[in-house]
Amino acid sequence: MESGTAALVEEKIVGEKKIVLLTPRGFCAGVVRAIDVVKIAIETYGAPIYVRREIVHNKHVVDELRDLGAVFVEELEDAPTGSRVIFSAHGVAPAVRVQAKALGLNVIDATCPLVTKVHLEAVKFSRKGYSIILIGHENHDEVIGTLGEAPDSMVLVQTVEDVDRLQVADESKIAYLTQTTLSLDETSHIVSRLRERFPLIEGPHSQDICYATENRQVAVKAVVPMTDLLLVVGSRNSSNSLRLVEVCRKEGRPAYLVDDEADVQTAWFEGVNTVSITAGASAPEHLVERLIEFLRANGYGTLETLEVREEDVRFALPPELSAARLTQISTTH
Repeated sequence: MESGTAALVEEKIVGEKKIVLLTPRGFCAGVVRAIDVVKIAIETYGAPIYVRREIVHNKHVVDELRDLGAVFVEELEDAPTGSRVIFSAHGVAPAVRVQAKALGLNVIDATCPLVTKVHLEAVKFSRKGYSIILIGHENHDEVIGTLGEAPDSMVLVQTVEDVDRLQVADESKIAYLTQTTLSLDETSHIVSRLRERFPLIEGPHSQDICYATENRQVAVKAVVPMTDLLLVVGSRNSSNSLRLVEVCRKEGRPAYLVDDEADVQTAWFEGVNTVSITAGASAPEHLVERLIEFLRANGYGTLETLEVREEDVRFALPPELSAARLTQISTTH
């Protein structure tokens, strides 16, 4: 099987070969903010700036920031005492914050505000003495951070079967929260089963699944009737990108996750006249543009856009970085 930039399989099929580009796609407000935090920190303080784990789950973004002077470390011990360390968009457990202080690190927190919302909900329910059910994917950075807010009162569930095995101390004091990047459909099934088993269960005032995750899944469902194949631009450790592939496949259409055009395989395009493209919330737009050019060079000459929803969400910079930037601007003028 050929892959990479090899020419696509030639098809003797009557009909126009076209690309349908989904909107919204790509960067969400939390990702834009996190990337800006790293770039502005480097501009403000100079390189190197240390980042705990991947700032967002996309290898191209990480590589670009590394070239600018970001140093990515797995653990805080890998950053020199007194250095500046950025927490990723996925958030961290309170124990990590305590550790950063003990190590004398200067922290800039790039946690997505929507993830922070889930953390605050966990703290609220924990203080009320509730058992907390967290719906999410084991070992995902966001889930690890959220579990750390109430490790003694929170349990992770990933499936309906996990719900069936649950045992809680007091069924009148139970609540659920969710990871922000889950499949809407799968999560709704789990929540429904939770409500069946525990009729008094409480949930967040508004859903924890973020607006961008929802919008991109809705767009995928909208394009299914008019497409033969979906390509999702995103890295393999990106939860929201993987969910887009799953959503499309469950709707009955083939879908593949690609980091960039080099991942494309020729066999995918046999009998395919319409290819749709979207991108996960941490995938940069220039990768989408490269994929479009690759497809155009291989026979998909028409480009259409399907806009399902508009997005205009913006998040402010972390206060510690905003203050430093204002100080720098004032001293240079």
